[in-house]
Amino acid sequence: MPPADSPGTRHNIRVPRRFGYALRVAAGVLLAASLLSAQSKRVEDLAAGKLLVTPREAADPSFAESVILLVHYDDESAVGLMLNRRTTVPLSSVLHKLKGAAQRTDSAYIGGPVQTDSAMALLRSHAKPDAGVLVLKDTYLIPTQKALDGVLAAGAAEGNLRVYAGYCGWGPGQLDNETRLGAWYLMDASSAVVFDPNPATVWNRLIARTEARFAFVHPSPAVRSWWGIL
Repeated sequence: MPPADSPGTRHNIRVPRRFGYALRVAAGVLLAASLLSAQSKRVEDLAAGKLLVTPREAADPSFAESVILLVHYDDESAVGLMLNRRTTVPLSSVLHKLKGAAQRTDSAYIGGPVQTDSAMALLRSHAKPDAGVLVLKDTYLIPTQKALDGVLAAGAAEGNLRVYAGYCGWGPGQLDNETRLGAWYLMDASSAVVFDPNPATVWNRLIARTEARFAFVHPSPAVRSWWGIL
């Protein structure tokens, strides 16, 4: 009778090639599933609640490294808010006419180049606020200063409120054409992205995920050989 294995005994187990291939494919599927979902450049995917993310080589320098949440989209117009342009100016200064902002030290954001003297906000809330427009699950657009004053007076927590000076706007067909020309990656948004505590790094993280997804869908010859699909 052969001796019993001692603790720590190592065994060399030969895995049939077909099983090795299956394991590699499974690993690839898990990698793809871990990446940000619904990335595309298809005009048909434009809709409120989508993210617009600029490629590394942005066609318009003013939108370089920007992440924009579409809060409105139809045949006539599109409106979005830049999520990753935080300023050092407190809300008490930007919204000095609103009583609810008097003691707010959280920073304002640059929402875009259009009407920078106006303000809109995004609020994370389980309950619909007055005049709020649902954009994502538990995330509402606060489109007017009157509605914003009410949100501020109610004591919205800093982590659940983002106030934007200005916005990004497109006329009929303009955003569609830019998308066809490859000016934007379209991605699914989430409240976690909208209210990310480190907005300055959001673009870098999203682009890294996009490039990882591209590498998975269009692997190099070396990677294809490792997966066993050549």
